[in-house]
Amino acid sequence: MALPRLDDDDFRRVLCVVAHPDDTEYGLSAVVHRWVRRGAEVAYLLLTAGEAGMQRPPAEAGPLRAREQREACDVVGVRELDILDHPDGTLVYSLELRRDVARRIRQFRPDVVVTNSWAAQVGWGLNHADHRVAGLVTADACRDADNRWVFPELADEGLAKWPVSKLLVYGDEPTHGVALEQEDVAAGVASLACHEQYLADLPGHPAPEEFIAGMLAEQGKAMDADHGYLFAVHEL
Repeated sequence: MALPRLDDDDFRRVLCVVAHPDDTEYGLSAVVHRWVRRGAEVAYLLLTAGEAGMQRPPAEAGPLRAREQREACDVVGVRELDILDHPDGTLVYSLELRRDVARRIRQFRPDVVVTNSWAAQVGWGLNHADHRVAGLVTADACRDADNRWVFPELADEGLAKWPVSKLLVYGDEPTHGVALEQEDVAAGVASLACHEQYLADLPGHPAPEEFIAGMLAEQGKAMDADHGYLFAVHEL
Protein backbone atom coordinates (compact mmCIF):
# COMPACT_ATOMS: atom_id res chain seq x y z
CA MET A 1 0.00 0.00 0.00
CA ALA A 2 1.31 3.43 -0.93
CA LEU A 3 2.18 5.88 1.83
CA PRO A 4 -0.26 8.79 2.19
CA ARG A 5 0.84 12.16 0.89
CA LEU A 6 1.56 14.79 3.50
CA ASP A 7 -0.95 17.64 3.49
CA ASP A 8 1.43 20.58 3.36
CA ASP A 9 -0.89 23.11 1.72
CA ASP A 10 -1.08 25.20 4.89
CA PHE A 11 2.63 25.20 5.72
CA ARG A 12 3.63 28.84 6.18
CA ARG A 13 6.78 28.81 8.33
CA VAL A 14 9.14 25.85 8.52
CA LEU A 15 12.33 25.56 10.59
CA CYS A 16 14.85 22.88 9.60
CA VAL A 17 17.28 21.94 12.39
CA VAL A 18 20.35 19.87 11.53
CA ALA A 19 23.88 19.33 12.79
CA HIS A 20 26.06 20.35 9.83
CA PRO A 21 26.32 22.30 6.61
CA ASP A 22 25.17 20.00 3.76
CA ASP A 23 22.82 17.92 5.97
CA THR A 24 19.77 19.56 4.40
CA GLU A 25 21.12 19.00 0.90
CA TYR A 26 20.80 15.22 0.92
CA GLY A 27 17.20 15.29 -0.31
CA LEU A 28 15.47 17.63 2.12
CA SER A 29 16.38 20.76 0.15
CA ALA A 30 14.26 19.52 -2.77
CA VAL A 31 11.23 19.55 -0.45
CA VAL A 32 12.26 22.97 0.87
CA HIS A 33 12.23 24.24 -2.70
CA ARG A 34 8.68 22.93 -3.08
CA TRP A 35 7.54 24.64 0.11
CA VAL A 36 9.17 27.96 -0.78
CA ARG A 37 7.73 28.07 -4.30
CA ARG A 38 4.30 27.39 -2.76
CA GLY A 39 4.63 30.42 -0.50
CA ALA A 40 6.17 29.13 2.73
CA GLU A 41 9.08 30.77 4.53
CA VAL A 42 11.77 28.27 5.46
CA ALA A 43 14.72 28.88 7.80
CA TYR A 44 17.71 26.70 8.60
CA LEU A 45 19.36 26.24 11.98
CA LEU A 46 22.72 24.44 11.94
CA LEU A 47 24.09 23.43 15.31
CA THR A 48 27.73 23.33 14.16
CA ALA A 49 29.79 24.85 11.38
CA GLY A 50 30.97 21.43 10.20
CA GLU A 51 34.56 22.45 10.89
CA ALA A 52 35.73 18.88 11.55
CA GLY A 53 34.35 17.46 8.33
CA MET A 54 37.11 18.21 5.83
CA GLN A 55 40.73 17.31 5.22
CA ARG A 56 41.92 20.79 6.20
CA PRO A 57 42.25 22.75 9.45
CA PRO A 58 38.94 23.49 11.21
CA ALA A 59 39.64 27.23 11.19
CA GLU A 60 39.63 27.08 7.40
CA ALA A 61 36.90 24.47 6.96
CA GLY A 62 34.23 26.16 9.09
CA PRO A 63 34.02 29.46 7.16
CA LEU A 64 34.33 27.62 3.85
CA ARG A 65 31.43 25.34 4.65
CA ALA A 66 29.35 28.29 5.84
CA ARG A 67 29.88 30.01 2.48
CA GLU A 68 28.90 26.88 0.58
CA GLN A 69 25.81 26.49 2.77
CA ARG A 70 24.78 30.07 2.08
CA GLU A 71 25.00 29.37 -1.66
CA ALA A 72 22.96 26.19 -1.24
CA CYS A 73 20.30 28.15 0.66
CA ASP A 74 20.07 30.71 -2.12
CA VAL A 75 19.35 27.97 -4.67
CA VAL A 76 16.19 26.83 -2.87
CA GLY A 77 15.03 30.23 -1.56
CA VAL A 78 16.04 30.02 2.10
CA ARG A 79 16.82 33.49 3.39
CA GLU A 80 17.41 32.85 7.09
CA LEU A 81 20.45 30.73 7.92
CA ASP A 82 21.77 30.50 11.47
CA ILE A 83 24.91 28.55 12.30
CA LEU A 84 25.69 27.94 15.97
CA ASP A 85 29.17 27.32 17.35
CA HIS A 86 28.71 23.96 19.06
CA PRO A 87 31.62 21.57 18.35
CA ASP A 88 31.43 19.53 15.17
CA GLY A 89 31.99 15.81 15.68
CA THR A 90 31.50 15.92 19.44
CA LEU A 91 28.02 17.38 19.71
CA VAL A 92 26.58 16.52 23.12
CA TYR A 93 22.96 16.45 24.26
CA SER A 94 22.71 19.22 26.83
CA LEU A 95 20.32 21.71 28.35
CA GLU A 96 22.36 24.47 26.71
CA LEU A 97 21.79 22.96 23.28
CA ARG A 98 18.08 22.43 23.96
CA ARG A 99 17.80 26.05 25.03
CA ASP A 100 19.53 27.24 21.85
CA VAL A 101 17.07 25.35 19.67
CA ALA A 102 14.06 26.40 21.76
CA ARG A 103 15.26 30.01 21.49
CA ARG A 104 15.33 29.83 17.70
CA ILE A 105 11.88 28.23 17.62
CA ARG A 106 10.50 31.10 19.71
CA GLN A 107 12.27 33.63 17.49
CA PHE A 108 11.15 32.22 14.14
CA ARG A 109 7.76 30.91 15.33
CA PRO A 110 7.39 28.04 12.84
CA ASP A 111 4.28 25.97 12.26
CA VAL A 112 6.47 23.01 11.38
CA VAL A 113 9.93 21.87 12.51
CA VAL A 114 12.00 19.38 10.50
CA THR A 115 14.96 17.36 11.75
CA ASN A 116 16.69 14.03 11.21
CA SER A 117 16.24 10.71 12.98
CA TRP A 118 17.84 10.20 16.39
CA ALA A 119 17.91 6.42 15.97
CA ALA A 120 21.28 4.69 16.23
CA GLN A 121 20.70 2.91 12.94
CA VAL A 122 18.94 4.34 9.89
CA GLY A 123 18.20 3.05 6.42
CA TRP A 124 21.65 3.82 5.05
CA GLY A 125 23.63 2.49 8.03
CA LEU A 126 24.80 3.72 11.43
CA ASN A 127 23.56 7.20 12.19
CA HIS A 128 26.19 9.89 12.79
CA ALA A 129 26.57 10.77 16.48
CA ASP A 130 25.97 14.47 15.81
CA HIS A 131 22.81 13.66 13.85
CA ARG A 132 21.43 11.59 16.71
CA VAL A 133 21.98 14.45 19.14
CA ALA A 134 20.54 17.05 16.78
CA GLY A 135 17.37 15.07 16.21
CA LEU A 136 16.64 14.30 19.85
CA VAL A 137 17.47 17.81 21.04
CA THR A 138 15.14 19.25 18.43
CA ALA A 139 12.28 16.96 19.40
CA ASP A 140 12.64 18.00 23.05
CA ALA A 141 13.12 21.68 22.21
CA CYS A 142 9.78 21.74 20.40
CA ARG A 143 8.13 21.05 23.75
CA ASP A 144 10.48 23.40 25.61
CA ALA A 145 9.53 26.24 23.27
CA ASP A 146 5.90 25.95 24.34
CA ASN A 147 6.51 25.80 28.11
CA ARG A 148 6.94 29.14 29.87
CA TRP A 149 8.51 27.45 32.91
CA VAL A 150 11.28 25.71 30.97
CA PHE A 151 14.18 28.06 30.23
CA PRO A 152 12.46 31.11 31.79
CA GLU A 153 15.47 33.16 30.75
CA LEU A 154 14.07 33.08 27.21
CA ALA A 155 11.04 35.02 28.44
CA ASP A 156 13.48 37.51 29.96
CA GLU A 157 14.86 37.92 26.44
CA GLY A 158 11.37 38.89 25.30
CA LEU A 159 10.62 35.53 23.68
CA ALA A 160 7.13 34.28 24.46
CA LYS A 161 6.38 30.57 24.36
CA TRP A 162 5.48 29.16 20.96
CA PRO A 163 3.63 25.96 19.95
CA VAL A 164 4.93 23.94 16.99
CA SER A 165 2.12 22.02 15.31
CA LYS A 166 4.12 19.32 13.52
CA LEU A 167 7.54 17.71 13.80
CA LEU A 168 8.75 16.02 10.61
CA VAL A 169 11.60 13.53 10.99
CA TYR A 170 13.51 12.14 8.03
CA GLY A 171 15.43 8.89 8.22
CA ASP A 172 12.87 7.24 10.53
CA GLU A 173 10.23 4.71 9.51
CA PRO A 174 8.08 7.00 7.33
CA THR A 175 4.41 7.69 7.76
CA HIS A 176 3.93 10.15 4.88
CA GLY A 177 5.60 11.38 1.72
CA VAL A 178 5.86 14.61 -0.23
CA ALA A 179 5.63 14.32 -4.02
CA LEU A 180 8.17 16.44 -5.89
CA GLU A 181 8.13 18.08 -9.30
CA GLN A 182 11.11 17.95 -11.62
CA GLU A 183 12.01 21.54 -10.77
CA ASP A 184 12.26 20.58 -7.09
CA VAL A 185 14.55 17.68 -7.94
CA ALA A 186 16.74 19.97 -10.05
CA ALA A 187 16.97 22.49 -7.21
CA GLY A 188 17.91 19.73 -4.80
CA VAL A 189 20.69 18.59 -7.09
CA ALA A 190 21.96 22.15 -7.56
CA SER A 191 21.94 22.83 -3.83
CA LEU A 192 24.13 19.81 -3.06
CA ALA A 193 26.47 20.79 -5.89
CA CYS A 194 27.07 24.09 -4.06
CA HIS A 195 29.11 22.13 -1.50
CA GLU A 196 31.80 21.75 -4.13
CA GLN A 197 34.92 21.84 -1.99
CA TYR A 198 33.35 19.70 0.73
CA LEU A 199 32.38 17.01 -1.79
CA ALA A 200 35.86 17.15 -3.33
CA ASP A 201 37.19 16.00 0.06
CA LEU A 202 35.03 12.84 -0.11
CA PRO A 203 36.69 10.37 -2.48
CA GLY A 204 34.21 8.30 -4.43
CA HIS A 205 31.19 10.45 -3.61
CA PRO A 206 28.67 10.09 -6.46
CA ALA A 207 27.82 13.13 -8.57
CA PRO A 208 24.93 15.13 -7.08
CA GLU A 209 22.77 14.70 -10.17
CA GLU A 210 23.06 10.93 -9.93
CA PHE A 211 22.80 10.60 -6.17
CA ILE A 212 19.96 13.01 -5.43
CA ALA A 213 17.80 12.21 -8.45
CA GLY A 214 18.16 8.49 -7.80
CA MET A 215 17.37 8.77 -4.11
CA LEU A 216 14.28 10.92 -4.68
CA ALA A 217 13.06 8.54 -7.38
CA GLU A 218 13.45 5.61 -5.00
CA GLN A 219 11.58 7.37 -2.21
CA GLY A 220 8.88 8.40 -4.64
CA LYS A 221 8.05 4.74 -5.28
CA ALA A 222 6.73 4.42 -1.72
CA MET A 223 3.99 6.93 -2.54
CA ASP A 224 3.41 6.13 -6.23
CA ALA A 225 5.15 9.29 -7.39
CA ASP A 226 7.99 9.83 -9.84
CA HIS A 227 9.99 11.58 -7.13
CA GLY A 228 9.34 12.13 -3.45
CA TYR A 229 10.72 12.49 0.05
CA LEU A 230 9.57 10.62 3.12
CA PHE A 231 8.98 11.71 6.71
CA ALA A 232 7.73 10.36 10.01
CA VAL A 233 5.11 12.94 10.95
CA HIS A 234 4.46 13.76 14.61
CA GLU A 235 1.50 15.94 15.59
CA LEU A 236 2.44 18.06 18.60
